[in-house]
Amino acid sequence: MSDSTTMTIRLPPALKDRLARLAKSTRRSNSYLAGEAVAEYVDRELQVIEGIRRGLDDVAAGRVVAHDAAMDEIDAVIEAAVRKT
Repeated sequence: MSDSTTMTIRLPPALKDRLARLAKSTRRSNSYLAGEAVAEYVDRELQVIEGIRRGLDDVAAGRVVAHDAAMDEIDAVIEAAVRKT
């Protein structure tokens, strides 16, 4: 039983050429590098979506800070950092 599956994607010729150059330079296959790239992209995008969901849950639960209060806190942190330099 294989730990992978096949998927066909369309790439502009220039990107396919760049992928081939990278594969040759790293001694990896085009398929391996494309799989790694897709995995990284999917992981990153799922993290973004989860962060948005957590934020929406916070809003629904009333766990929010007023804009002015947040900006006051940010300004205080910046001023403290400037004073240290």
